[in-house]
Amino acid sequence: MENIGFIGMGNMAQAIAKGFINSKKIAKEKIFAFAPNQQKLKTNAEKIGFTPVSDLVELVKKCGTLIIACKPYQIDDVLSQIKSHLAGKVLLSVAAGWVFDSFNSKLDKIVRIQCIMPNTPAMVGEGVLIFEKENSLEQAERKEITELFSTLGTVEELPSSLMGIGGAISGCGPAFMDMVMEAYADAAVKYGIARDTAYRLVSQTMLGSAKLQQVTGSHPGTLKDAVCSPNGTTIRGVDSLEKNGLRGACISSIDAIMDFKKSH
Repeated sequence: MENIGFIGMGNMAQAIAKGFINSKKIAKEKIFAFAPNQQKLKTNAEKIGFTPVSDLVELVKKCGTLIIACKPYQIDDVLSQIKSHLAGKVLLSVAAGWVFDSFNSKLDKIVRIQCIMPNTPAMVGEGVLIFEKENSLEQAERKEITELFSTLGTVEELPSSLMGIGGAISGCGPAFMDMVMEAYADAAVKYGIARDTAYRLVSQTMLGSAKLQQVTGSHPGTLKDAVCSPNGTTIRGVDSLEKNGLRGACISSIDAIMDFKKSH
């Protein structure tokens, strides 16, 4: 694969770069990045293994595939600087809120575009990578890029109209899962289990439950029912969660995200 250049190297870009390098699908020598904070960029380069570049235009000239990973509000300025150098290149975006039409209307079809919504578990090969169905990649390019991102986790495709909700679930979701893990670990500590042991117990329980659903394809409710013996302990915990509004709280967290997106 040709050189890949990251425009921006925040947490999400770092997760993707680490995932690429760890997968060995692409050599670290082929991964470059530019970010305004050069000292931080160099520090991350030493930790992760990519090559830092001091000039944005130089990065674009050096790489055939570019990944827009800066803040969404910075993209217009970035595009104004690099537009004249984009002809014939592939532009991948992992910026929230930007879809194919957002880029295509500004770049006059001079560059082939694919928008992707990733999440941070990509760093360990367990991410969710949502590919926008609308794109202008050539068939062979899309296959190659899909295969590359598949090394970071599960690739799903959604139409433009569903990229927002898809990103809310998979992009914001890790923070919510982390809160659940922390809460149950707190409960374990409350009853005497050491903190590090509690985190291992809870995170593996969450991981195993998710894997069981994926492998079996069973409805989550069916899996839950299998653990709930009549007049047993689990059903009492389920009853408490229902009384305290677990489902409603989960749905409301997504409502809050979608309402915020509509107003901004």
